[in-house]
Formats: sequence, structure tokens, C-alpha cells
Amino acid sequence: MSRIPTPATIDDAPEASRPILEAIQKQMGSVPNVFRLVSNSTAALTGLTSMQGALSKGKLPLATRERIALSMAEANGCNYCLSAHTFTGTKFAKLDESEIASNRRGTSNDPKAAAAVEFARALTVARGSVAPAEITKIRDAGYSDAEIVEIIAHVALNTFTNYVNEALDTEVDFPRIDQLVA
Repeated sequence: MSRIPTPATIDDAPEASRPILEAIQKQMGSVPNVFRLVSNSTAALTGLTSMQGALSKGKLPLATRERIALSMAEANGCNYCLSAHTFTGTKFAKLDESEIASNRRGTSNDPKAAAAVEFARALTVARGSVAPAEITKIRDAGYSDAEIVEIIAHVALNTFTNYVNEALDTEVDFPRIDQLVA
């Protein structure tokens, strides 16, 4: 059970959050606990879904976005996000078990995607203060300035959801995946 109430239904959420949750319901077929929990703050829910929506229209492919999310969840110790992104990475981005395992270790079986995942992991570990060589490495892998900024935005987005889920102990409503043993 989460540390603050998770609205059990859309109707239990704050009135201003309900249209956003209804849109999630329509798009996904259900409303995952993270969205219902964040709906306690309509401002936070709006920010989360707006950033997700904007970044989904960016230059990074879905598979790369899911790879980054898996790496971030592992680095930040977020079992909710590991569970959610293992599910969505498999179902929607068509990542296989080997790729998901690589992503969780902070890399990828695909050389270009590996650069993005490794950069995201470096950002996370260094709390954004990466060495100039990290920027050179990601550029050398073929990423544009826009894509580099988007990777950083995905790190910020995933940090938010990782922190919400860990701080508030969001109940996992996906097939459960636990953090790797160090």
C-alpha cells in the first residue's frame, strides 16, 4: 500500500485530474497506479503527462526511450518502473529478454542505442555533471544536439517517476520485476 492514498478509481481522484486519467484510460485501456497516485496533484499529473506526450513526438524512437527508462529504473532502484518498463518495453517496443537485461546493466546490444543508454546512466550517476568526453562520445555515436537534449529530458522524466514511486511506495500493478542484486 502506498504511503499516500492512491485513488482506487478515476471518480475517486481529484476532479481536475479526472479528464487526464480518462485520457490515459482511453489510450492504455487502464490507468496504472503511478498515474492515479500522481493525480493527487493535478499540476504534477499535468506536468508528467505533458512531458511524456511531448517527448513521444521527439526524435528518439520508442525502443531507445524504453531502454533509457529501464536503465534509469535499475540505477535508481525503482521496482515499480522496472516492472512497468519491462512490460511496455516488451509489449510495445518489442525488446527481448537479452536487450532488457543489457539495458538494466546500463547498456544495449545495439551499438547506437548503447551510447544513449550509457549517456543516460552517466547523467544519472553524475547527477547531470558529466565530463565533456561524455558529450563527445554521444555525438560520435551519431546523436544530434536535439537528441542529446531529449536524452537528458528522458533522464529528468524517469527520475521524477522513479522518485515518486520509491518515495511513496507505489503498489506495483505490472508483473513484478525486482532490482538486480549488486
